[in-house]
Amino acid sequence: MKQILLILLCIAFTSCYNIERNCSDYKTGKFKFTYVIDGEEKTGTFVRTDKYSVDYFEGKVDSSSIRWINDCEFILKKINPQNTSEDDAIHMKILSTTDSSYNFEYKLAIKKKNRAARVEKGTVYRIK
Repeated sequence: MKQILLILLCIAFTSCYNIERNCSDYKTGKFKFTYVIDGEEKTGTFVRTDKYSVDYFEGKVDSSSIRWINDCEFILKKINPQNTSEDDAIHMKILSTTDSSYNFEYKLAIKKKNRAARVEKGTVYRIK
């Protein structure tokens, strides 16, 4: 009987755990992130408004439009794509937030035929 009560208590406590997602805090602002290209870690920054994201990386500036699906998900589409792969829209989803950062995942907004969906994850930090 004690074991059943202990199991029920454990289930009750773990079922109450919710991941914090204050996504509206990250709809706009200035942010930084790190990424790896050819084994080398680099840092990029971007400024996000309600409708646009301007990315700064490796001395380049790139702009994308944003269409919010809900407070935690949006579609990112490059304004001036340089090739057909850049023309593909990206679905971004904020998974969890803290007071200074958020974890996210992203993938192509439209699945390509005969290709497995590739989902990547990362962390973005607010710049004050």
